[in-house]
Amino acid sequence: MDYAEFKKRFSKLPLIVGRDAVQLEKAGQAMRNQLNRWQSKGLIVRLKKGIYMLNRDDRRVEPSRIFLANRLYGPSYVSLEFVLNFYGLIPERAADVTCVTTKKTARFINEFGTFIYQHIKPDAFRGFKSAKDEAGLPVFIAEPEKAVVDFIYLNLSKFAKPEKEQFAQSFRFQNMEKLSAKKIMFYASLFSNRKLLSAAKEFCVFIKENKR
Repeated sequence: MDYAEFKKRFSKLPLIVGRDAVQLEKAGQAMRNQLNRWQSKGLIVRLKKGIYMLNRDDRRVEPSRIFLANRLYGPSYVSLEFVLNFYGLIPERAADVTCVTTKKTARFINEFGTFIYQHIKPDAFRGFKSAKDEAGLPVFIAEPEKAVVDFIYLNLSKFAKPEKEQFAQSFRFQNMEKLSAKKIMFYASLFSNRKLLSAAKEFCVFIKENKR
């Protein structure tokens, strides 16, 4: 298969899975070699082992970084600092796309940036929603309250008494008027972690005090 035919087959898709491409040729190794050559020429972009995109000029779909994060490593959903900034809950823009997964911790770096995955227990793998990105592609993103709880849980070692001061000064939480304390405590309970529950309670007090 030449590149023109390959481009025609995949230009309308957001990603190219290597194993799907290999199945297009009877000689699978020949296609693997082609993928390597096209990558070296800049015709396709390697996102991680086995996942590619067409180059910017040839692809017709431009997926978001959230979509890429979901597809690079799963099951996963985008959460933590990236989502806290997305909802305006912290002022600092997250350069990396931060996610949680039930699989082991992982990190991938490609031309779209750094994608970081933190492990949580399966029982706590809830509190995310399905949405559409700018290209109309499906994405999984944490609800605001779950992003808060995921962030606290994965930063428990950084919390010292009193937590409320850290929420305001170290992490600079803001715009919390619409957060539900009930949801925060529910999501915190999924982790079965006393320290997390204590920190979550402090955060709910912090919300209440800052709504006045």
